[in-house]
Amino acid sequence: MPRMTAARAAVEILKREGVTHAFGVPGAAINPFYKALKEGGGIDHTLARHVEGASHMAEGYTRTHPGNIGVCIGTSGPAGTDMITGLYSAIGDSIPILCITGQAPTHVIHKEDFQAVDIASIAKPVTKAATTVLEAAQVPGVFQQAFHLMRSGRPGPVLIDLPIDVQLTEIDFDPETYEPLPVYKPAATRAQIEKALSFLLESERPLIVAGGGVIGADASGLLAEFAELTGTPVIPTLMGWGVIPDDHELNAGMVGVQTSHRYGNANFLESDFVLGIGNRWANRHTGYKLDVYTKGRKFVHVDIEPTQIGKIFAPDYGIASDAKAALELFVEVARELKAAGRLPDRSAWIASTQERKATLLRRTHFDDVPMKPQRVYEEMNRAFGPETRYVTTIGLSQIAGAQMLHVYKPRHWINCGQAGPLGWTIPAALGVAKADPEAQVVALSGDYDFQFMIEELAVGAQHRIPYVHVLVNNSYLGLIRQAQAGLDINFQVNLEFENINSPELGVYGVDHVKVAEGLGCKAIRVTEPDQLLPAFEEAKKLAAEHRVPVVVEAILERVTNISMSRTMDISDITEWEELATEPAHAPTAVRPLS
Repeated sequence: MPRMTAARAAVEILKREGVTHAFGVPGAAINPFYKALKEGGGIDHTLARHVEGASHMAEGYTRTHPGNIGVCIGTSGPAGTDMITGLYSAIGDSIPILCITGQAPTHVIHKEDFQAVDIASIAKPVTKAATTVLEAAQVPGVFQQAFHLMRSGRPGPVLIDLPIDVQLTEIDFDPETYEPLPVYKPAATRAQIEKALSFLLESERPLIVAGGGVIGADASGLLAEFAELTGTPVIPTLMGWGVIPDDHELNAGMVGVQTSHRYGNANFLESDFVLGIGNRWANRHTGYKLDVYTKGRKFVHVDIEPTQIGKIFAPDYGIASDAKAALELFVEVARELKAAGRLPDRSAWIASTQERKATLLRRTHFDDVPMKPQRVYEEMNRAFGPETRYVTTIGLSQIAGAQMLHVYKPRHWINCGQAGPLGWTIPAALGVAKADPEAQVVALSGDYDFQFMIEELAVGAQHRIPYVHVLVNNSYLGLIRQAQAGLDINFQVNLEFENINSPELGVYGVDHVKVAEGLGCKAIRVTEPDQLLPAFEEAKKLAAEHRVPVVVEAILERVTNISMSRTMDISDITEWEELATEPAHAPTAVRPLS
């Protein structure tokens, strides 16, 4: 039997589980693992500037392609606690990432040794499993189990904590005979699918709500086929955006109290039956007024996690199943029903959803200086095509972007949906660009999100990871300011100051162009709307030429209120700006205003 250190055995398992890349920050307590990485070869490594950044890079990497599992590595103590935000983000969105931390020697963990912390206990609430391995011989089994757990059932993250003496201990391990454990995923039965379809057949105005579970299961094609067979319009959730192209005749828009379309909410409120697949009825989708969301319609809920069914409200029927397994049967039975002439004609219902899509539009074309953010997204639609992978996390920029940008493919809207940590966007975009080096990756941030982990831009410069970062700057915590309006306050949300080193900025404070350039990147500042499209085109050229992140900063008007509900009610959305009343008001809408 071959003998090797437990750290080397772990590296060999990573390779055999399909890992080709890792993100991390070395340190004393994890150095034996890094030695094994170097000697074992086969795993590329990107050095982050912050361990939280490494965890978000791993998330972006996972979210880019089916089957990817991002790996982030850090030393002991604070490296592990830095990763907690990434773990929380990953478990909230059902994203499998593996965090590996170093730890103090086993015999001093309990003695408050330097940087010794019970990271497994800290991480347990935000992982599928968190383990400090105290016996070197257990390392192969713990890693094997980690990949099994990350892939089985509802996907999610795992943390493995390795004391330095455990990493260095030699064990018997044969990599050549290692095999991953079988993955468990619950699967719907034919009887369950037939029962679910009976609700669909009885309805007159059905909808499918497609969540991130459909994308996670790599089942978007099946979802579109089922929708087309049955003539059922689709409402993608924020995490499911891209499951069906925005310009598809069955795309009925997004629903919610923030990241929603006017026509999406209107279409939903006209429905009488909803089939939810791979979604969790998040409150930004349903709102808190569940009586408004559920009244007058029946629900069937399909989800891989049995405890999600009934968590928010009780559906009329629930099925615990992987989205792909369920959709394979949905398509099979729908084909049979179509052949038997039992599927009703939904053309009138489809036409009505598309009529709303062509009439209930928000205005994007404004010529104001300072600029309104809506114009930024209009010009982004012009500059960046259907192959673009967008990356964003939280704030008015993300909400407005979701209302006005267009997505045509799964995994082309990469968004931290549940946790929404500020600072997520830069490292996540780097992870996405690393996973798909040939893609057009475009990140979107407000100024506060951008500043939280701005140091990670240097990672893109060092490792030649190009992407375009659109920064909308109003020198405000815009979403929090808008939320505070309901309390009649405007408190501690102002970011403006006069920068003594960049007086030309006025009160916009931080000179993001100088900072980006100081970190080895390129940057362009835009102050007038007609400059936006040329700036985006130039940014694409600079990214391709220099192979570094390129920031396009748009200087916005200080205060813009973005459409959303002040009452958390999807039937009560406040439209702050004037609406589109002629085609020129929304020139990049997927359906021209009629």
